[in-house]
Amino acid sequence: MGQSAMQILLFGAMFVVMWFLLIRPAQKKQKATRAMQESLKRGDHVITIGGLHGTIEAVDESSIFLKVAEGTKLQFDRQAVGRVTDSKAL
Repeated sequence: MGQSAMQILLFGAMFVVMWFLLIRPAQKKQKATRAMQESLKRGDHVITIGGLHGTIEAVDESSIFLKVAEGTKLQFDRQAVGRVTDSKAL
C-alpha cells in the first residue's frame, strides 16, 4: 500500500470519528428539540430560549401564546421554546 492510500484511509477514519462524535449527536438533539416543539399543547409550562417562563394559553401552526402573568399574554414562534418544565410557573 502506498503512502497516498494510507493518507486517504486516515482521512476517511478521521471523518468517521468526527461523524460519530460531533455530527450524529447534534442531529439527534435537533430531532428531539423539533419533536418537543411540535408536541406543545395548551397548559404546558415552558421556558423560552430567552429565559422567559410561562404557561401556553394557545397554539397555532407557527406560534404559541404564553401567559406570563395575570392578564399578560405574549406571542412567540414555536422555535423560541427551549424546554418544557413540570414546575408550576404561575
